[in-house]
Amino acid sequence: MSDETPPPDQAPGAPHPRETRQLFGQAEAESAFLTAYNSERLHHGWLLTGPRGVGKSTLAWRIARFLLATPPAEEDGLFGAPPQPETLDIDEDHPVSHRILAGAEPGLASVTRSENDRGRMRNEIVVEDIRKLGKFFGLSSADGGRRVVIVDSADEMNVSAANALLKMLEEPPARTTLLLVSHQPSRLLPTIRSRCRTLRLSPLGTEDMMTALAQTGAEPPSNPDHLAALAAGSVGSAVRLINLSGLDIYAELIANLGTIPRMDRQRALALAEAAAQRGAAERFELLLTLIDIALSRLALTGATGAPPMPEAAPGEAEVLSRLSASPHMARQWADTAALITARTRHGQAVNLDPAALVLDTVFKIQETAGQSR
Repeated sequence: MSDETPPPDQAPGAPHPRETRQLFGQAEAESAFLTAYNSERLHHGWLLTGPRGVGKSTLAWRIARFLLATPPAEEDGLFGAPPQPETLDIDEDHPVSHRILAGAEPGLASVTRSENDRGRMRNEIVVEDIRKLGKFFGLSSADGGRRVVIVDSADEMNVSAANALLKMLEEPPARTTLLLVSHQPSRLLPTIRSRCRTLRLSPLGTEDMMTALAQTGAEPPSNPDHLAALAAGSVGSAVRLINLSGLDIYAELIANLGTIPRMDRQRALALAEAAAQRGAAERFELLLTLIDIALSRLALTGATGAPPMPEAAPGEAEVLSRLSASPHMARQWADTAALITARTRHGQAVNLDPAALVLDTVFKIQETAGQSR
């Protein structure tokens, strides 16, 4: 894996979750874990779910640091029971914190997608990745301390890997906690879900997102409400939008929609050509995502009778209200979104020119908009 490519459990442009000291906007999930810990009903398997980029991986590493740095109550029996912890915070000078940052904590194992024999990143977690935990359990059992396993993300396990992990959940090694990060828990085996306690993380509000962004070092936008609307409460999505000028791209997309019914073809062509520039693969993917967001917000406008707030671009509310003024148009936009998604996936599969694919999408949108008149 090249130095420029982040590991599978790290969002591009953001610090690795092990380096993130604070978690914002997820006090309820942290409290639920602490309540279970303090009541001595600590489950051996935890499923951390929620949208991408809301802090699931950060929470997993916070829990791991907490468990490995907090001795079990029975070990302090000579001096009575220690006070119950009220936070997952562990001092950054604690030896466990130093070892985790250095990747040298013997009680912690992190499972992600790995490289194949040719040095290329696999697109799934394979059974060998899970079986390596057998060696980890053997090496770390001598000291009798806690052991923590983070699987990020569990959705990426193939069938064999999932079955191997299921056996560990059915017969968990002593003093072991397994933390499964999942963006789409429906993709997991029902038997895996049933053997884990679920912690659901929620999308962040604007204030929490801006605070979390400051922690990543990302440059805050001039209009944080636009970013919050597009990122849908996901810090990971917000970082991506900032790094790839996503707010400007979406604003230009809305400006294009604003020219309907007399579509400004030159403006649409400029949008398409920008997606086709050399080295612009990430921006092309982002543009497709932003088109999907725009169509979803159009459908929501027609279904509810009002544009979603806050706006995600200047003048967006007026454009959405004009192009989707009825439940009938909401259905039309929803159908168009499904059709465009299928067409873009097919176009990518057959390596269709990105500019042609974007233009095709824009003209399909124009066709649908014509039905609103």
